[in-house]
Amino acid sequence: MKTVFITAFITLAATFPAPGIAADDHAGHGALYAAAPAVADMADGLVKKVDKPAGKVTIAHGQLVNLGMPAMTMAFRVKNTAWLDQMKDGDKIRFMADKVDGAYTVVHFERTK
Repeated sequence: MKTVFITAFITLAATFPAPGIAADDHAGHGALYAAAPAVADMADGLVKKVDKPAGKVTIAHGQLVNLGMPAMTMAFRVKNTAWLDQMKDGDKIRFMADKVDGAYTVVHFERTK
């Protein structure tokens, strides 16, 4: 009887590992992917105006799910002002925006065709 109990216990323990052990096995892996935005957080946009002196770009965009924002046209700051040299009026882009220091900011963008 004792052998049956020990065998059952070992089988259950192997089948259902403790959450703490599972978390330790993967600690740090999330950092490998932190720089890449989630595809679901990306929105399609059309660059309407690039304002280099203000460090802003006006984009007609689709819904921004992560911000709970419907489709509209608005001006955004950009995380890296050098990006403004890569954008021009009429460019189609996919981008991710977030609220940075209280301002809506483009934190990632890709040009599309």
